[in-house]
Amino acid sequence: MSKNPAGRKTPSALTKAQNADRNRNILIQVGVAVVLIGLIAAIGIGIAVKKADKDDPGATPTIAATASPNGITGSITDNGSIRVGKPDAKVTVRVVADLQCPACKAFEAANGQVLEDAVNSGTAAVEYNIISFLDRASSGAEYSSRAANASYCVAEADPAKYQTWLSTMYEQQPAEGSSGLSNDQLIEIAKSVGYTGDVAGCVNDRTYDKFVKAKTQEAFDGGIQSTPSVFVNGQQVNPSGLAQAINTAAGR
Repeated sequence: MSKNPAGRKTPSALTKAQNADRNRNILIQVGVAVVLIGLIAAIGIGIAVKKADKDDPGATPTIAATASPNGITGSITDNGSIRVGKPDAKVTVRVVADLQCPACKAFEAANGQVLEDAVNSGTAAVEYNIISFLDRASSGAEYSSRAANASYCVAEADPAKYQTWLSTMYEQQPAEGSSGLSNDQLIEIAKSVGYTGDVAGCVNDRTYDKFVKAKTQEAFDGGIQSTPSVFVNGQQVNPSGLAQAINTAAGR
């Protein structure tokens, strides 16, 4: 006796095989879709992480609002300059420079003492806008960026010693095309002018690396075309006439 109820057809082997193939294809398609969704999500996360890293300005240097025994204070300006001077200074000098730049070294040799005297006398406050665009001149060692970072490290520790540090850095400026001074050498220079705080950690960690890059780009976006570029009370001046420009601005 047949076990098949009347009117019901038994699926053939071919039909069963076709159903199995269809189910297998569906599973494969679902699997592929899951993998694709996972890849898309991973790519999206990767892009978001990279964008967040790019947009992250990094650590921002700060200088405590305290005065040295001779009344010199320091601060960080909006354009990233390290401002050194007495609060009541009538003249503001801005110097845009790169510590790897030979012309900047020559400027410091000719005008470093002029600027120190102006700061110590209270005549002028100097804003040192140290940027980094000459990394290519240090054989991939990014000396320009490392030196600019060190600039913030020492200024943050004690702005009153900053001008002495800057002068010493220029005296030991490495030749273009070399790897530049090592981090250990940068730390030793800081120690040689009296920095005793945790400057070493800041130099080795390149704490302000992103800040340096951002402010360097801002400087060029703002019209800086070469270094050194020097401004007295906002007006660009010929570096060779800096002393006279300060005296004129001070009403002398």
